[in-house]
Amino acid sequence: MSFLEITGLSKGYGEGAARTDVLADINLSVAEGEFIAIVGFSGSGKTTLISAIAGLTKPDSGSIKVRDKDISGPGPERGIVFQSYSLMPWLSVYGNVSLAVDAVHKGKSATERGAIAHKYIDMVGLSHALDRRPAELSGGMRQRVAVARALAIQPEIILLDEPLSALDALTRAKLQDEFAEISSRERKTIILITNDVDEAILLADRIIPLTPGPKATLGPSFKVDLPRPRDRAAMNSDPEFIRIRGEVTACLMELGASRAASTQAEPVLPNVTPITAKAPKNELPLAYQKAAHSPIEERYVEFYEVRKTYPTPKGPLTVVDGFNLKMKKGEFVTLIGHSGCGKSTVLSMAAGLNKLSSGGIVLDGREIAGAGPDRAVVFQSPSLMPWLTARENVALGVDRVYPKASPAERRDIVEYYLHRVGLGDTMHRRAAELSNGMKQRVGIARAFALSPKLLLLDEPFGMLDSLTRWELQDVLMDVWARTKVTAVCVTHDVDEAILLADRVVMMSNGPNATIGNIMEVNLPRPRSRKMLLSHPDYYAYREELLDFLEAYEGGANPPPALLEDIKRKRAERLAAGPRLRIQAAE
Repeated sequence: MSFLEITGLSKGYGEGAARTDVLADINLSVAEGEFIAIVGFSGSGKTTLISAIAGLTKPDSGSIKVRDKDISGPGPERGIVFQSYSLMPWLSVYGNVSLAVDAVHKGKSATERGAIAHKYIDMVGLSHALDRRPAELSGGMRQRVAVARALAIQPEIILLDEPLSALDALTRAKLQDEFAEISSRERKTIILITNDVDEAILLADRIIPLTPGPKATLGPSFKVDLPRPRDRAAMNSDPEFIRIRGEVTACLMELGASRAASTQAEPVLPNVTPITAKAPKNELPLAYQKAAHSPIEERYVEFYEVRKTYPTPKGPLTVVDGFNLKMKKGEFVTLIGHSGCGKSTVLSMAAGLNKLSSGGIVLDGREIAGAGPDRAVVFQSPSLMPWLTARENVALGVDRVYPKASPAERRDIVEYYLHRVGLGDTMHRRAAELSNGMKQRVGIARAFALSPKLLLLDEPFGMLDSLTRWELQDVLMDVWARTKVTAVCVTHDVDEAILLADRVVMMSNGPNATIGNIMEVNLPRPRSRKMLLSHPDYYAYREELLDFLEAYEGGANPPPALLEDIKRKRAERLAAGPRLRIQAAE
């Protein structure tokens, strides 16, 4: 007999023609103490499923049983942690946790209830913040309170509904490690809803994809037979990790194929010249003249001793201190590092949106002195005009950048790039009616349609779930392969950094951040996520980035010898490529 048994569960919303069937024929057996991760695309019904198990949503058909007893509503044997913290803002950390403890453990004395609250607050590392209210806590600390509250009711099953998806990468990694430790210590049955494959592998005993909705159902089950505790960097050397990660990712990519880009015939890109191609070149700054000994093709973009300092009540604060980088024409560079390391500051200075305190940035022989049409920026939020259609949003820039083109030529440019990003059949919908992923596709189309000399991407997929991000990364790579525009992308995603880049620039911690290391990515192009997963060298690059981020974790300033050792380990692994290829194949 299974500890948790779900049989034939189906759930929909609405009536008649307006009805949407979200889940269809969900069947799942979970053993006591098992950690299950359910992964799927946004909108596939993951939250509906977890709500049904929690007793917060009644299924239309089917049954959910715990220890062979039907679930008819919420119960103390099931604790739940949502993506949003849902804390009482007027209560302290202790008050929020003890509120749940008092409600569930009414038969215990006040002393016993207090001991329970203190135990789990200490378990999530918040004993020092007992009296703080939620407004005084970081996002990660608030989520720790929610976890402590769920654990404190001492449930038999813990339900985690994407609890870490709203957090930055470093905080997310720390909480993943805490969840792993809590799982090992408490031996609870846990069901985790996530869209992060690496998170699922790090934590779970079994991974089960949820097919895209409507009528979503569970796909094949993948057993995670990796020893615990699991180290996110060290796992990259484990052939079993590489195999599991490849199989789960391939399965999800196949399941998402129905959401692929439009295959309609697209217009031919007209042969017209953007205004930036005829812009006069100013004299180079003196610093650049002294350093430049190569053709402009080799030093198409140069950051020279770039610094940014902000005045503060306590004196000047130098965020970026001596950033030096030379880029070839057509090169794609990604910037990665912990929050606060100045990645976005560097990008905004290159865009001309943030004035340099000292140093210079040169693009195609001209020193950057302000914003201009020779640089296109894709932000985390695409900033579209909500009352305009997707086509009209892209046309706004095209009409200004191609003033000598005919209306028909400008129309073809707009529609060509909208087709390239998979919006050929939805270009006439208003931006307000588009999903976040579709809005970002418009932003990418708009940027490429300007034919910029330099494309700047500031965490362009940071607000999207990881599975939608995969799709758009492939879209970006496809469009970039056709234009080879010189590009700089800020990201916190290790896989994204490697997939996109010719070189990954790793930033040291701020303040006074600078370049900590530069990694050449010698992987074949054109690239796709599917191709990289089958390339054993990919995991050597991945391990180096994870080791680098770990070395700088918590504001650390690692010695040069440690950074050199990280680089050496990757070089040795690449040199042993043939042997690793055989292991991966086996």
